[in-house]
Amino acid sequence: MRRWRLLPLFGGRRRRRRPPTAQGTSPRPSAASARYPLSDGSLPGDNALRGPLRLLRVRGRSVAWVPPNALLLTIALVDWETTGRFRTLSWLVLAPGLAAVLCGVWGTVSAAVLAVAVYELEDHAWPHELQIGLPNFILVASGGALAVLACAVRVRGERRMLHMQDLVEITRHTVLRPLPDGWGGLDHAAVYLAADSIVRVGGDFYDIQPGPRGTRVVLGDVQGKGLGAVTAALALLGTFREAAYHEQALDSLADRLELRMARHVRYRVGLGYDDDPRFATAVLVGFPSADTSYVEVVNFGHEPPLVVAPGGVRSLPPGEGLPLGLGDLGDGLPPTLRVPLAPGETLLLVTDGVSEARDAAGEFFPLRDRVAVALARDPQAVDPGSLVRLVRDGTLSHCGGRLDDDTAILAVRRPPAADGA
Repeated sequence: MRRWRLLPLFGGRRRRRRPPTAQGTSPRPSAASARYPLSDGSLPGDNALRGPLRLLRVRGRSVAWVPPNALLLTIALVDWETTGRFRTLSWLVLAPGLAAVLCGVWGTVSAAVLAVAVYELEDHAWPHELQIGLPNFILVASGGALAVLACAVRVRGERRMLHMQDLVEITRHTVLRPLPDGWGGLDHAAVYLAADSIVRVGGDFYDIQPGPRGTRVVLGDVQGKGLGAVTAALALLGTFREAAYHEQALDSLADRLELRMARHVRYRVGLGYDDDPRFATAVLVGFPSADTSYVEVVNFGHEPPLVVAPGGVRSLPPGEGLPLGLGDLGDGLPPTLRVPLAPGETLLLVTDGVSEARDAAGEFFPLRDRVAVALARDPQAVDPGSLVRLVRDGTLSHCGGRLDDDTAILAVRRPPAADGA
């Protein structure tokens, strides 16, 4: 029985390490975006399991035992104050039932034993003709035993769920690894909006990789959803993180990603997963060095990034190439474009979860117009954190908080000091 000491979620015995907090996190987000804090891939601190736990803690200590004992005391007092014609003592069975919902196993055992003890003491305090006797005693005792059993099943399920959440967190941090401030010599901010609040990871991906020939940025969206999309995203990110460091030219990196997607598709087909994702749209951006006033862009059929400046918003040229994995159907890789990026301008990249977010009337989210309106109000609000918060809150507000697709939002720019050098 000693192993049960580790199981109760409300006993305060087991401390769980919190995931790292996001760099550059904004002040408290709005209610619509509370589930999607500005982040570098970390999970929010609150979830469905920890919510009741936090509500039943005072100064770090569990008070889950208070409601069952308060209910037990109330029932006993009500029974004591009756005239004997209306006995409520058998209602004590409710106390261990409530404890089974709120407390751990030992807390439920305590409530069940206490309910039986109070029943015996108080029932025998009445005259013999007013005692409710053995049948109700059996009800209270058997109800307490069933409550203990139900609590054990509940705690075991919650422990398994917490373990699954740990696995999801590890997967999420593998796909969307935390990025330090100033990583690759860039100011950056990102957020991942998961359509599935339990799984919290999908086929959208992004990353920043510094190297000897500058910093490379990628953002993409794998076809489909589920585990197949996650494995495809992880395969592409693994290749990007390695090749972006070693490859001299951006088109060579693009070729490596195209080849990796094709190999991944062949591998999954060989395993018999014929309905797995076959392609992924993506945008590659290369920042050659800190003293350049341009970026290199390769677009694999993805939503064109926006360049956000104090003077307005403009779109980069649309992607002329096919998505990753479909290169054999076209005339080769998409061209590498050299796009001016002046000091103070921020590159905003999003997946189609933003552009295809619909409101109740079926209207798409007007990303460019929303950004332009925000800049008209505050021309200096071009830093990555402000832009990501704007897009995140605007998208969730537009669709009423009901996301139909996973969404990644990434904003990057050279630090102003480096631009002005």
